[in-house]
Amino acid sequence: MHFDAGVGHIGGNLSCLDALMVLHHEFIGADDRFILSKGHSAGALYATLWSLGRLSDEQLKTFTRDDSVLGVHPPVSGIQDIRFATGSLGHGLSLAAGTAKALQLTGKPGRAFCLTSDGEWQEGSTYEALVFAIHHRLANLTILIDHNRLQGFGSTGEVASMDPLAQRFSGFDVDIAVVDGHDPEAIREALSVTDRLRIVVLDTHKGHGVSFMQDRMEWHYLPIDDAQYRQAVAEIESR
Repeated sequence: MHFDAGVGHIGGNLSCLDALMVLHHEFIGADDRFILSKGHSAGALYATLWSLGRLSDEQLKTFTRDDSVLGVHPPVSGIQDIRFATGSLGHGLSLAAGTAKALQLTGKPGRAFCLTSDGEWQEGSTYEALVFAIHHRLANLTILIDHNRLQGFGSTGEVASMDPLAQRFSGFDVDIAVVDGHDPEAIREALSVTDRLRIVVLDTHKGHGVSFMQDRMEWHYLPIDDAQYRQAVAEIESR
């Protein structure tokens, strides 16, 4: 998709794809809600929905094209599984907390899941949403953090250090799990806790699985050329 469209953000898509696959294939049911706060990883979400049969091959071919609903960031409408346009970072958790609160107030079943980037935790709005969720005892909310340690202008440690990230939440009354974000079994175990508000810190690598992309900040943005595409596909298929 990214090669054909000639667009970037592939590094952050590869860092969260494993978690999105496990979450959507094994945990999200008809009553649940998912909010992709790190909207620049929409490609990974589209691929996940395609793997569930909810998007077609033909739809994926329209990625970023004129008049397509498949933008570089999630659309405001047109895809049933996507309820919010996101990508203005730092806003998704507020949407997820509000969604969880709405389910709570109406007595409806279901859980809200939100995937944030680690860089979003440099923003006050994200912490405000967490305070709201804790205060309202939103036991029906799971927060996942794609902790790949790289953002648009450098490492998260260089831009505004939050390390160690999990310890930042230790003063909050919230359950925390830190797992290998590329290990399906570890992700599965962390997501199996559904009776409380939980933060799952996914220890990931930007550009995971592709040697020239992995842990390289520039792959937050760069598109891939033909030779890089062939190499990336070969490396992923050999795993």
